[in-house]
Amino acid sequence: MAISKNSFLYKNGLSIVIVSLFLLFLFCQLITGWHVKNDELAEHHLPPLPLYRYFLSPHFMQATFENWESEFLQMGMYVLLTVILRQKGSAESKALDEKEEVDKEPVPHEKAPWPVKKGGVILSLYQHSLSISLGILFVLSFIFHFIGSLNNYNEEQIDKKLSVITWKEYIIDSQFWFESFQNWQSEFLAVAALVILSIWLREKGSPQSKPVDTPHEEN
Repeated sequence: MAISKNSFLYKNGLSIVIVSLFLLFLFCQLITGWHVKNDELAEHHLPPLPLYRYFLSPHFMQATFENWESEFLQMGMYVLLTVILRQKGSAESKALDEKEEVDKEPVPHEKAPWPVKKGGVILSLYQHSLSISLGILFVLSFIFHFIGSLNNYNEEQIDKKLSVITWKEYIIDSQFWFESFQNWQSEFLAVAALVILSIWLREKGSPQSKPVDTPHEEN
């Protein structure tokens, strides 16, 4: 059955599908992580965790926010870098030598967002609200990743009957930074692949691609 172009589903299909996939894979992570954690507990002859306790555990918290942290870092940096940097021929880059629609100064009009009509400091913040929001989400995810990772590490130390460490010791521990850097590098690899491959490759109908018949050297 065809979906009406005036329907909510048609107008919001992209976000609906992406959020649905996010929730699906988060649930899959929860279930598989639960089994992994209980396997680890069994190795130490400890009782298994029920699912609801695993959901609140440092193990799940660390794994979840470790990934969210890298995603928000990637997207925030990408938004900022595409403001000032260019890549000849890439669909992800602005034109090399001309201003584009996104560079124009905001002009108040009837349908403009209210910060544009308000002006002043409100408008100044709104002009950078996307990168600010992504930056805040990165910082929050980084903090929760650190808390989850520290508590998970100390839980494992207790299970092994070893001493626990403080947050001051853990913030300079290679384990925490290994968790972060292994995700950060992969995020920027994915962005680099999109930026560079879109110079020569196409996907008809996607806004992330140039039109199929566009020369490689044109943005």
